[in-house]
Amino acid sequence: MTQRLVVGPFNRVEGDLEVQLDIADGAVQSARVVSPMYRGFENMLAGRPPHDALVIVPRICGICSVSQSVAAARALADAAGIAPPPNGQHAINLMLATENAADHLAHFYLFFLPDFTRDVYAARPWFGEAQRRFAALAGEQARKAVAARQRWFELMGTLGGKWPHTQSVLPGGSSRAIEPAERLRLLARVREFRAFLERELYAAPLEAVLALDSLDALERWHADDPMRGDFRLWLTIAAELGLHTLGRGPGRLLSFGAWTQADGTPAWARGLWLEGEARAVAVDEGAIAEDATHAWLAEGTDGPRHPRHGLTLPVADKPAGYTWNKAPRLAGQVVETGAMARQAVAGHALVRDTLARRGSSVFTRVLGRLLELAAIVPRMEAALAALVPREPFFVPDALPDEAEGHGLAEAARGALGHWLRVEGGRIANYQIVAPTSWNFSPRDAAGTPGALEAALVGAPVQAGETTPVAVQHIVRSFDPCMVCTVH
Repeated sequence: MTQRLVVGPFNRVEGDLEVQLDIADGAVQSARVVSPMYRGFENMLAGRPPHDALVIVPRICGICSVSQSVAAARALADAAGIAPPPNGQHAINLMLATENAADHLAHFYLFFLPDFTRDVYAARPWFGEAQRRFAALAGEQARKAVAARQRWFELMGTLGGKWPHTQSVLPGGSSRAIEPAERLRLLARVREFRAFLERELYAAPLEAVLALDSLDALERWHADDPMRGDFRLWLTIAAELGLHTLGRGPGRLLSFGAWTQADGTPAWARGLWLEGEARAVAVDEGAIAEDATHAWLAEGTDGPRHPRHGLTLPVADKPAGYTWNKAPRLAGQVVETGAMARQAVAGHALVRDTLARRGSSVFTRVLGRLLELAAIVPRMEAALAALVPREPFFVPDALPDEAEGHGLAEAARGALGHWLRVEGGRIANYQIVAPTSWNFSPRDAAGTPGALEAALVGAPVQAGETTPVAVQHIVRSFDPCMVCTVH
């Protein structure tokens, strides 16, 4: 007998989220992911001067507003045919890195780990220590992480004037030049954050974490002291619960590339990692299309559309609809995005080895975030050192009255794209595909489920569970941001 269970609204999630589950024989048989909130930012932008996007789109989200700003600025820069000078590119990289690192920290300590302090795990040998460190609102390490995150965000006052909704990101770079004395203060704050990570999260130098190049090396490092530091305690929990068996992904991992260098190329490469073939291939931005078959949105008569020609027209009573999220596809295929994808495409040896041996899973997604967090800090130190005093941070732009452009960025949760068309000096169309749009997409016209919908199939459900803990782990491993999903 099949039972229908609706889980939601989820707590500890940015925005509104429900998951409809069909359960039989103690496991999820099928799932539908529901984004029940419509916001309409894409429609707000139509008819406005193009640069209004720089003020409006950061307000899509309160936790990844810099990422939205960067994608909008890059779309305008593409339309204007300009690029930021090196100092401006470094400043934008630093702002993105500050936001992404904060998101990774918050996800691990505040969104993901509290589920391991639920009563269902009370008999586990690590439960008492997990409660002491990670209990929601009360855990000792969670409180330390909140304090460290608060101090960390003070960087944004110098880099961008404020956070969230920083307004210094422009098509031609950053309007906030960093003075030499400010650079020293920024470096001091970055090293303070490094000290927190090395003392509390990893209990080891960042370089020692970054040197782990295989799953075997990680397991040896963990076995040296399985409870030392929060990373190793989580590895203990993950091994005991078999988190690598939960939440299998589609095996196609998308990254638009991160850490844009002075020549415009990303230091962390752009591409699609094919898990089954253990190789990266190029990404054709033109192969992206959005399928609205099961969204409460109008469909084009010509089928799925590239975002450049996308529609965002609400049809709230559409019979086939069950979410406000479209179904983005790359060359017709489901993909997954996020830190795990970013690091796999970039060539991180440990992430690639873990994917080869264990596949994409709850374990690998969280591991990818924690390894990326360790890698961000040295890159920020290098970016601060690369700033050249008295060199420009910005070049002006002149946008033509008729133009098109797109801007691709990597938010904490993965691949983010903005597509812009200008006619008569005004925005004629503006479309956004956010990371959670990819990961939490509904079924497409062929009935193929999105990444999370497929990952939930097979998740165990214990008798009497109304919010199955395995489902919680899988959903949170993707770190959803639903307000970006529905724009």
